[in-house]
Amino acid sequence: MKTILVFIIIFSVVVVIHEFGHYFFAKRAGILVREFAIGMGPKLFAHQAKDGTTYTIRMLPLGGYVQMAGWGEDETEITPGMPVALVQDASGKVTKINTSKKIQLQEAIPMEVTAFDLEDQLTISGYINGNEDEVATFSVDHDASIIHEDGVEVRIAPLDVQFQSAKLWQRMLTNFAGPLNNFILALVLFTGLVFAQGGVVNQDATIVSGIEAGSAAAAAGLEDGDEIVAINGTTVANWSELTTQIQKYPDTQITLDVKRGDQTLDLTATPSSSTSGSDTIGVLGVTPSLKTGIGAILLGGLQMTMDNALVIFKAVGNLIMQPDLDKLGGPVAIFQLSSQAASQGVLTVIGMMAMISINLGIFNLLPIPGLDGGKLVLNILEGLRGKPISQEKEGIITLIGFGFLMLLMVLVTWNDIQRFFF
Repeated sequence: MKTILVFIIIFSVVVVIHEFGHYFFAKRAGILVREFAIGMGPKLFAHQAKDGTTYTIRMLPLGGYVQMAGWGEDETEITPGMPVALVQDASGKVTKINTSKKIQLQEAIPMEVTAFDLEDQLTISGYINGNEDEVATFSVDHDASIIHEDGVEVRIAPLDVQFQSAKLWQRMLTNFAGPLNNFILALVLFTGLVFAQGGVVNQDATIVSGIEAGSAAAAAGLEDGDEIVAINGTTVANWSELTTQIQKYPDTQITLDVKRGDQTLDLTATPSSSTSGSDTIGVLGVTPSLKTGIGAILLGGLQMTMDNALVIFKAVGNLIMQPDLDKLGGPVAIFQLSSQAASQGVLTVIGMMAMISINLGIFNLLPIPGLDGGKLVLNILEGLRGKPISQEKEGIITLIGFGFLMLLMVLVTWNDIQRFFF
Protein backbone atom coordinates (compact mmCIF):
# COMPACT_ATOMS: atom_id res chain seq x y z
CA MET A 1 0.00 0.00 0.00
CA LYS A 2 2.87 2.36 0.81
CA THR A 3 4.46 1.68 -2.58
CA ILE A 4 1.16 2.21 -4.39
CA LEU A 5 0.62 5.53 -2.58
CA VAL A 6 4.13 6.74 -3.42
CA PHE A 7 3.68 5.67 -7.06
CA ILE A 8 0.36 7.53 -7.34
CA ILE A 9 1.76 10.69 -5.73
CA ILE A 10 4.89 10.76 -7.91
CA PHE A 11 3.09 9.98 -11.17
CA SER A 12 0.17 12.32 -10.51
CA VAL A 13 2.21 15.31 -9.34
CA VAL A 14 4.62 15.11 -12.28
CA VAL A 15 1.85 14.77 -14.89
CA VAL A 16 -0.53 17.33 -13.35
CA ILE A 17 2.27 19.91 -13.11
CA HIS A 18 3.08 19.18 -16.77
CA GLU A 19 -0.54 19.69 -17.82
CA PHE A 20 -0.86 22.84 -15.70
CA GLY A 21 1.86 24.39 -17.87
CA HIS A 22 -0.27 23.85 -20.99
CA TYR A 23 -3.34 25.12 -19.13
CA PHE A 24 -1.72 28.30 -17.80
CA PHE A 25 -0.26 29.51 -21.08
CA ALA A 26 -3.36 28.51 -23.06
CA LYS A 27 -5.40 30.72 -20.76
CA ARG A 28 -2.91 33.57 -21.20
CA ALA A 29 -3.23 33.19 -24.98
CA GLY A 30 -7.03 33.43 -24.85
CA ILE A 31 -7.54 29.78 -25.79
CA LEU A 32 -10.65 28.13 -24.34
CA VAL A 33 -9.60 25.32 -22.04
CA ARG A 34 -12.58 22.98 -21.99
CA GLU A 35 -11.38 20.74 -19.18
CA PHE A 36 -8.59 20.48 -16.64
CA ALA A 37 -8.71 16.95 -15.26
CA ILE A 38 -6.91 15.41 -12.31
CA GLY A 39 -6.88 11.65 -12.75
CA MET A 40 -8.31 9.53 -15.55
CA GLY A 41 -11.48 7.54 -16.17
CA PRO A 42 -15.03 8.30 -14.97
CA LYS A 43 -15.74 11.64 -13.30
CA LEU A 44 -16.08 11.81 -9.53
CA PHE A 45 -16.43 15.59 -9.34
CA ALA A 46 -16.92 18.36 -11.89
CA HIS A 47 -17.24 22.13 -11.61
CA GLN A 48 -17.55 24.52 -14.51
CA ALA A 49 -16.07 27.95 -13.84
CA LYS A 50 -17.35 31.18 -15.34
CA ASP A 51 -14.49 31.15 -17.85
CA GLY A 52 -15.86 27.95 -19.42
CA THR A 53 -13.29 25.54 -18.02
CA THR A 54 -14.61 22.43 -16.33
CA TYR A 55 -12.41 21.24 -13.48
CA THR A 56 -12.79 17.52 -12.85
CA ILE A 57 -11.48 14.88 -10.50
CA ARG A 58 -11.60 11.41 -12.04
CA MET A 59 -11.66 7.92 -10.59
CA LEU A 60 -8.18 6.66 -11.49
CA PRO A 61 -5.62 8.80 -9.59
CA LEU A 62 -3.00 8.61 -12.33
CA GLY A 63 -1.94 11.86 -13.93
CA GLY A 64 -4.40 14.16 -15.65
CA TYR A 65 -4.95 16.07 -18.87
CA VAL A 66 -5.99 19.38 -20.43
CA GLN A 67 -8.54 19.60 -23.24
CA MET A 68 -8.35 22.74 -25.36
CA ALA A 69 -10.82 23.98 -27.95
CA GLY A 70 -9.56 23.28 -31.45
CA TRP A 71 -6.82 20.93 -30.28
CA GLY A 72 -8.28 18.08 -32.31
CA GLU A 73 -10.54 16.80 -29.53
CA ASP A 74 -13.76 18.79 -30.18
CA GLU A 75 -16.90 16.92 -31.11
CA THR A 76 -20.16 18.73 -31.93
CA GLU A 77 -23.09 16.64 -30.75
CA ILE A 78 -25.66 18.73 -32.64
CA THR A 79 -26.90 17.35 -35.95
CA PRO A 80 -29.60 18.49 -38.40
CA GLY A 81 -32.98 17.08 -37.37
CA MET A 82 -32.05 16.94 -33.68
CA PRO A 83 -34.62 18.31 -31.22
CA VAL A 84 -33.12 20.91 -28.90
CA ALA A 85 -34.29 23.58 -26.48
CA LEU A 86 -32.93 27.13 -26.64
CA VAL A 87 -32.52 29.52 -23.73
CA GLN A 88 -32.25 33.23 -24.59
CA ASP A 89 -31.01 36.25 -22.69
CA ALA A 90 -32.81 39.62 -22.51
CA SER A 91 -31.40 40.67 -25.89
CA GLY A 92 -32.69 37.53 -27.61
CA LYS A 93 -29.31 35.80 -28.02
CA VAL A 94 -29.13 32.08 -27.32
CA THR A 95 -27.14 31.39 -24.17
CA LYS A 96 -27.84 27.65 -23.82
CA ILE A 97 -28.57 24.86 -26.28
CA ASN A 98 -30.04 21.86 -24.49
CA THR A 99 -29.76 18.53 -26.35
CA SER A 100 -30.43 16.41 -23.25
CA LYS A 101 -33.72 14.70 -22.49
CA LYS A 102 -32.64 14.36 -18.87
CA ILE A 103 -32.69 18.12 -18.23
CA GLN A 104 -35.68 20.41 -18.60
CA LEU A 105 -35.15 24.17 -18.72
CA GLN A 106 -37.88 26.66 -17.96
CA GLU A 107 -38.92 29.08 -20.70
CA ALA A 108 -36.78 27.21 -23.24
CA ILE A 109 -37.82 27.30 -26.88
CA PRO A 110 -38.21 23.82 -28.43
CA MET A 111 -36.73 23.57 -31.90
CA GLU A 112 -35.77 21.00 -34.52
CA VAL A 113 -32.33 21.95 -35.85
CA THR A 114 -31.92 22.47 -39.61
CA ALA A 115 -28.56 24.27 -39.62
CA PHE A 116 -26.04 25.79 -37.25
CA ASP A 117 -22.70 27.57 -37.19
CA LEU A 118 -21.20 27.82 -33.72
CA GLU A 119 -17.70 28.79 -34.84
CA ASP A 120 -17.95 31.70 -37.28
CA GLN A 121 -21.45 33.16 -37.79
CA LEU A 122 -22.71 32.01 -34.35
CA THR A 123 -26.21 31.15 -35.49
CA ILE A 124 -28.61 28.24 -35.13
CA SER A 125 -31.70 27.64 -37.31
CA GLY A 126 -34.64 25.29 -37.22
CA TYR A 127 -38.35 24.70 -36.90
CA ILE A 128 -40.02 26.11 -33.80
CA ASN A 129 -42.57 23.91 -32.03
CA GLY A 130 -42.66 21.51 -34.98
CA ASN A 131 -43.79 24.24 -37.41
CA GLU A 132 -42.09 23.24 -40.65
CA ASP A 133 -43.59 26.13 -42.61
CA GLU A 134 -40.94 28.57 -41.45
CA VAL A 135 -37.29 28.30 -40.45
CA ALA A 136 -36.29 30.56 -37.57
CA THR A 137 -32.70 31.70 -37.13
CA PHE A 138 -31.27 32.80 -33.77
CA SER A 139 -28.01 34.54 -32.91
CA VAL A 140 -25.88 32.57 -30.46
CA ASP A 141 -23.96 34.33 -27.71
CA HIS A 142 -20.16 34.08 -27.95
CA ASP A 143 -20.03 32.42 -24.51
CA ALA A 144 -23.08 30.20 -24.95
CA SER A 145 -22.99 26.59 -23.76
CA ILE A 146 -24.32 23.26 -24.98
CA ILE A 147 -25.90 20.70 -22.65
CA HIS A 148 -25.02 17.34 -24.13
CA GLU A 149 -27.24 14.27 -23.98
CA ASP A 150 -25.44 12.97 -20.88
CA GLY A 151 -26.20 16.23 -19.06
CA VAL A 152 -22.66 17.64 -19.27
CA GLU A 153 -22.58 21.34 -20.09
CA VAL A 154 -19.69 22.73 -22.17
CA ARG A 155 -18.90 26.11 -23.64
CA ILE A 156 -19.08 26.53 -27.41
CA ALA A 157 -15.78 27.34 -29.12
CA PRO A 158 -15.92 30.22 -31.63
CA LEU A 159 -12.89 30.44 -33.91
CA ASP A 160 -11.27 33.25 -31.90
CA VAL A 161 -10.88 31.05 -28.79
CA GLN A 162 -9.64 27.94 -30.60
CA PHE A 163 -6.04 26.80 -30.35
CA GLN A 164 -5.30 27.48 -34.03
CA SER A 165 -6.41 31.11 -33.73
CA ALA A 166 -3.73 32.01 -31.19
CA LYS A 167 -0.55 33.63 -32.49
CA LEU A 168 2.24 31.27 -33.50
CA TRP A 169 4.50 32.25 -30.59
CA GLN A 170 1.61 31.74 -28.16
CA ARG A 171 0.93 28.25 -29.50
CA MET A 172 4.64 27.41 -29.32
CA LEU A 173 4.81 28.61 -25.73
CA THR A 174 1.67 26.62 -24.86
CA ASN A 175 3.19 23.47 -26.37
CA PHE A 176 6.53 24.04 -24.64
CA ALA A 177 4.99 24.95 -21.28
CA GLY A 178 4.39 21.32 -20.21
CA PRO A 179 8.07 20.28 -20.38
CA LEU A 180 9.04 23.70 -19.00
CA ASN A 181 6.93 23.06 -15.91
CA ASN A 182 8.60 19.67 -15.47
CA PHE A 183 12.01 21.33 -15.44
CA ILE A 184 10.78 23.96 -12.97
CA LEU A 185 9.35 21.24 -10.72
CA ALA A 186 12.67 19.38 -10.79
CA LEU A 187 14.52 22.59 -9.91
CA VAL A 188 12.20 23.23 -6.95
CA LEU A 189 12.54 19.64 -5.70
CA PHE A 190 16.33 19.52 -6.03
CA THR A 191 16.60 22.90 -4.30
CA GLY A 192 14.45 21.49 -1.51
CA LEU A 193 16.81 18.53 -1.20
CA VAL A 194 19.82 20.82 -0.93
CA PHE A 195 18.02 22.82 1.76
CA ALA A 196 17.05 19.61 3.62
CA GLN A 197 20.66 18.40 3.73
CA GLY A 198 21.69 21.74 5.23
CA GLY A 199 23.43 23.32 2.27
CA VAL A 200 25.78 22.65 -0.62
CA VAL A 201 28.99 20.67 -0.30
CA ASN A 202 31.86 23.15 -0.15
CA GLN A 203 34.25 21.74 -2.73
CA ASP A 204 36.43 24.85 -2.58
CA ALA A 205 37.72 24.19 0.96
CA THR A 206 39.24 21.36 2.98
CA ILE A 207 37.26 21.97 6.17
CA VAL A 208 35.97 18.80 7.83
CA SER A 209 32.28 18.83 8.75
CA GLY A 210 31.70 15.25 9.86
CA ILE A 211 33.80 12.44 11.31
CA GLU A 212 32.67 8.86 10.72
CA ALA A 213 32.63 6.82 13.92
CA GLY A 214 35.37 4.19 14.01
CA SER A 215 37.11 5.69 10.98
CA ALA A 216 40.77 6.52 10.43
CA ALA A 217 39.90 10.20 10.94
CA ALA A 218 38.37 9.48 14.34
CA ALA A 219 41.43 7.44 15.36
CA ALA A 220 43.71 10.27 14.29
CA GLY A 221 41.85 12.75 16.50
CA LEU A 222 40.32 14.92 13.77
CA GLU A 223 37.38 17.10 14.88
CA ASP A 224 34.55 18.93 13.14
CA GLY A 225 35.77 22.28 11.87
CA ASP A 226 39.38 21.16 11.36
CA GLU A 227 41.00 22.32 8.13
CA ILE A 228 43.43 19.86 6.51
CA VAL A 229 46.05 21.98 4.72
CA ALA A 230 48.61 19.32 3.72
CA ILE A 231 48.98 15.52 3.42
CA ASN A 232 52.48 14.05 3.66
CA GLY A 233 53.78 17.56 3.01
CA THR A 234 51.69 18.07 -0.13
CA THR A 235 49.47 21.14 0.12
CA VAL A 236 45.75 20.56 -0.61
CA ALA A 237 43.63 23.62 -1.51
CA ASN A 238 40.21 22.05 -2.16
CA TRP A 239 38.22 18.92 -1.40
CA SER A 240 39.05 17.28 -4.72
CA GLU A 241 42.80 17.56 -4.06
CA LEU A 242 42.31 16.26 -0.52
CA THR A 243 40.36 13.23 -1.76
CA THR A 244 42.93 12.49 -4.46
CA GLN A 245 45.76 12.48 -1.96
CA ILE A 246 43.92 10.31 0.59
CA GLN A 247 43.05 7.72 -2.05
CA LYS A 248 46.73 7.20 -2.81
CA TYR A 249 47.42 5.69 0.63
CA PRO A 250 45.17 2.70 1.47
CA ASP A 251 46.32 1.02 4.72
CA THR A 252 49.33 3.34 4.76
CA GLN A 253 50.21 5.79 7.55
CA ILE A 254 50.17 9.45 6.49
CA THR A 255 50.79 12.80 8.17
CA LEU A 256 48.15 15.53 8.24
CA ASP A 257 48.85 19.25 8.71
CA VAL A 258 45.69 20.53 10.38
CA LYS A 259 44.50 24.01 11.37
CA ARG A 260 42.24 24.05 14.43
CA GLY A 261 41.37 27.59 15.37
CA ASP A 262 44.67 29.40 15.99
CA GLN A 263 46.60 26.13 16.31
CA THR A 264 48.47 24.12 13.69
CA LEU A 265 48.58 20.40 14.46
CA ASP A 266 50.56 17.49 13.03
CA LEU A 267 48.45 14.33 13.11
CA THR A 268 48.99 10.85 11.79
CA ALA A 269 46.31 8.63 10.25
CA THR A 270 46.08 5.31 8.43
CA PRO A 271 43.32 5.46 5.78
CA SER A 272 41.33 2.25 5.47
CA SER A 273 41.16 0.52 2.11
CA SER A 274 38.13 0.37 -0.16
CA THR A 275 37.51 -1.03 -3.64
CA SER A 276 36.51 1.35 -6.43
CA GLY A 277 36.11 -0.60 -9.65
CA SER A 278 39.38 -2.41 -10.15
CA ASP A 279 41.32 -0.05 -7.85
CA THR A 280 41.97 -0.09 -4.12
CA ILE A 281 41.76 3.40 -2.60
CA GLY A 282 42.29 4.96 0.79
CA VAL A 283 39.35 6.27 2.86
CA LEU A 284 39.81 8.70 5.75
CA GLY A 285 36.16 8.87 6.91
CA VAL A 286 35.44 12.60 6.75
CA THR A 287 32.75 14.68 5.06
CA PRO A 288 33.21 18.18 3.65
CA SER A 289 31.72 21.34 5.09
CA LEU A 290 28.58 22.90 3.63
CA LYS A 291 27.77 26.29 2.15
CA THR A 292 24.56 27.32 3.90
CA GLY A 293 23.77 30.70 2.31
CA ILE A 294 20.50 31.05 0.39
CA GLY A 295 22.44 31.91 -2.77
CA ALA A 296 24.54 28.76 -2.45
CA ILE A 297 21.43 26.61 -1.89
CA LEU A 298 19.68 28.04 -4.97
CA LEU A 299 22.78 27.54 -7.09
CA GLY A 300 23.15 24.04 -5.69
CA GLY A 301 19.59 23.15 -6.70
CA LEU A 302 20.20 24.56 -10.18
CA GLN A 303 23.44 22.60 -10.49
CA MET A 304 21.77 19.34 -9.45
CA THR A 305 19.01 19.94 -12.01
CA MET A 306 21.49 20.65 -14.79
CA ASP A 307 23.69 17.69 -13.89
CA ASN A 308 20.78 15.25 -13.88
CA ALA A 309 19.34 16.72 -17.08
CA LEU A 310 22.73 16.24 -18.75
CA VAL A 311 22.82 12.60 -17.65
CA ILE A 312 19.36 12.04 -19.15
CA PHE A 313 20.27 13.85 -22.38
CA LYS A 314 23.29 11.57 -22.75
CA ALA A 315 21.11 8.53 -22.06
CA VAL A 316 18.61 9.64 -24.72
CA GLY A 317 21.44 10.16 -27.21
CA ASN A 318 22.82 6.71 -26.43
CA LEU A 319 19.33 5.23 -26.86
CA ILE A 320 18.95 6.87 -30.27
CA MET A 321 22.36 5.64 -31.43
CA GLN A 322 21.91 2.16 -29.93
CA PRO A 323 18.18 1.37 -29.54
CA ASP A 324 17.40 -1.16 -26.81
CA LEU A 325 14.13 -1.69 -24.93
CA ASP A 326 16.09 -2.57 -21.80
CA LYS A 327 17.20 1.06 -21.64
CA LEU A 328 13.59 2.21 -21.36
CA GLY A 329 11.17 1.97 -18.45
CA GLY A 330 7.41 2.43 -18.29
CA PRO A 331 4.86 2.51 -15.46
CA VAL A 332 5.98 -0.91 -14.20
CA ALA A 333 9.57 0.31 -13.87
CA ILE A 334 8.38 3.48 -12.12
CA PHE A 335 6.37 1.31 -9.71
CA GLN A 336 9.47 -0.76 -8.91
CA LEU A 337 11.52 2.39 -8.33
CA SER A 338 8.72 3.77 -6.15
CA SER A 339 8.97 0.65 -4.00
CA GLN A 340 12.69 1.19 -3.49
CA ALA A 341 12.26 4.93 -2.83
CA ALA A 342 9.44 4.36 -0.33
CA SER A 343 11.70 2.15 1.77
CA GLN A 344 14.48 4.74 1.85
CA GLY A 345 12.56 7.76 3.10
CA VAL A 346 10.96 11.01 2.00
CA LEU A 347 14.13 12.60 0.61
CA THR A 348 14.69 9.66 -1.72
CA VAL A 349 11.09 9.93 -2.93
CA ILE A 350 11.58 13.65 -3.62
CA GLY A 351 14.79 12.96 -5.53
CA MET A 352 13.08 10.28 -7.59
CA MET A 353 10.16 12.60 -8.37
CA ALA A 354 12.62 15.25 -9.57
CA MET A 355 14.38 12.75 -11.84
CA ILE A 356 11.10 11.48 -13.31
CA SER A 357 9.98 15.07 -13.88
CA ILE A 358 13.14 15.81 -15.88
CA ASN A 359 12.69 12.54 -17.78
CA LEU A 360 9.11 13.44 -18.70
CA GLY A 361 10.12 16.93 -19.77
CA ILE A 362 12.94 15.73 -22.01
CA PHE A 363 10.93 12.82 -23.44
CA ASN A 364 8.08 15.16 -24.37
CA LEU A 365 10.47 17.41 -26.26
CA LEU A 366 11.51 14.61 -28.63
CA PRO A 367 10.41 15.50 -32.19
CA ILE A 368 7.85 12.69 -32.35
CA PRO A 369 4.34 13.48 -33.63
CA GLY A 370 1.89 13.37 -30.76
CA LEU A 371 4.45 14.67 -28.25
CA ASP A 372 5.01 18.33 -27.40
CA GLY A 373 8.28 18.21 -29.34
CA GLY A 374 6.44 17.00 -32.44
CA LYS A 375 3.96 19.86 -32.12
CA LEU A 376 6.83 22.33 -31.79
CA VAL A 377 8.36 20.97 -35.00
CA LEU A 378 5.06 21.64 -36.79
CA ASN A 379 5.03 25.14 -35.29
CA ILE A 380 8.55 25.77 -36.62
CA LEU A 381 7.56 24.47 -40.07
CA GLU A 382 4.59 26.82 -40.01
CA GLY A 383 6.89 29.72 -39.23
CA LEU A 384 9.22 28.79 -42.09
CA ARG A 385 6.39 28.23 -44.60
CA GLY A 386 4.40 31.25 -43.53
CA LYS A 387 1.24 29.14 -43.19
CA PRO A 388 0.15 26.18 -41.08
CA ILE A 389 -0.03 22.60 -42.27
CA SER A 390 -3.61 21.61 -43.07
CA GLN A 391 -5.55 20.10 -40.19
CA GLU A 392 -6.05 16.91 -42.20
CA LYS A 393 -2.31 16.40 -42.70
CA GLU A 394 -1.54 17.37 -39.14
CA GLY A 395 -4.17 14.91 -37.94
CA ILE A 396 -2.62 12.09 -40.00
CA ILE A 397 0.89 12.92 -38.74
CA THR A 398 -0.35 13.03 -35.14
CA LEU A 399 -2.23 9.74 -35.55
CA ILE A 400 0.91 8.02 -36.87
CA GLY A 401 2.94 9.39 -33.99
CA PHE A 402 0.30 8.37 -31.47
CA GLY A 403 0.23 4.85 -32.91
CA PHE A 404 4.01 4.64 -32.62
CA LEU A 405 3.90 5.82 -28.99
CA MET A 406 1.18 3.31 -28.08
CA LEU A 407 3.17 0.48 -29.67
CA LEU A 408 6.30 1.61 -27.84
CA MET A 409 4.39 1.79 -24.55
CA VAL A 410 3.05 -1.75 -24.98
CA LEU A 411 6.52 -3.11 -25.82
CA VAL A 412 8.19 -1.26 -22.92
CA THR A 413 5.52 -2.36 -20.43
CA TRP A 414 5.72 -6.00 -21.54
CA ASN A 415 9.51 -5.83 -21.34
CA ASP A 416 9.28 -4.38 -17.82
CA ILE A 417 6.89 -7.14 -16.71
CA GLN A 418 9.25 -9.83 -18.01
CA ARG A 419 12.29 -8.13 -16.48
CA PHE A 420 10.85 -7.60 -13.01
CA PHE A 421 8.47 -10.54 -12.54
CA PHE A 422 9.87 -13.45 -14.59
